[in-house]
Amino acid sequence: MDILVSYDVNTQDKEGRRRLRRVAKICEGWAQRVQLSVFECRVSDVELERMKQRLLKVIDRELDSLRIYRLRGKREEVVEAFGRDSYVDFTEPLVL
Repeated sequence: MDILVSYDVNTQDKEGRRRLRRVAKICEGWAQRVQLSVFECRVSDVELERMKQRLLKVIDRELDSLRIYRLRGKREEVVEAFGRDSYVDFTEPLVL
């Protein structure tokens, strides 16, 4: 399944900046960054649950926001990207 992960972490203190780095690092392990706090990825149900559990251990639910959107259909059918779009579909053959 294709998902979109978006987050907003309160960075007014040192702990918030630490959480921001940790959330970004977790997302980078599963997904491609398409904007500063937005990631797209293709995961199985099990992978999504693992990712979600790791993220929920990091964020402060009183101060931060985490959103996970399930994209219905293929990315090219449900996402319109304007301007710079460096998304790479790793399921397709890569030509070097």
